[in-house]
Amino acid sequence: MPRVTNLVGLLLRLLAAAILLQTLYFKFTGAEESVYIFSTLGAEPWGRIGSGVVELMTAVLLLVPATAPVGGGLAIAVMSGAILSHLAILGIEVRGDGGLLFALAVVVWVAAAGVVWIYRELLPIVGHTLVASGGRP
Repeated sequence: MPRVTNLVGLLLRLLAAAILLQTLYFKFTGAEESVYIFSTLGAEPWGRIGSGVVELMTAVLLLVPATAPVGGGLAIAVMSGAILSHLAILGIEVRGDGGLLFALAVVVWVAAAGVVWIYRELLPIVGHTLVASGGRP
């Protein structure tokens, strides 16, 4: 992997993992905003705690280079749920946050997509095929 690509991959992994890890405090301590969000979604408390556990696992997978594309794929899945929840139920702005939580979900989604692409050769089963075909399945 070229040096610049390696650096970009590292920065994207760190960005996504940092955002995911930062939100854990709010989920695991039952912060008012987190309780509100998951109550609105009808998933309080287990949805809040469960998503925190999945986000913790996702961040760890992103930080380990060998598992980065799996973590990226998991981050895309989790953030897709968050983004859809904002668009369909919560709204872009939640309790006066100016859309910050929505924006962070989008940033993680984009960073995770970049991680999956950069580290695609490490993907189980399809990785070598994607690299050999120039990225086309």
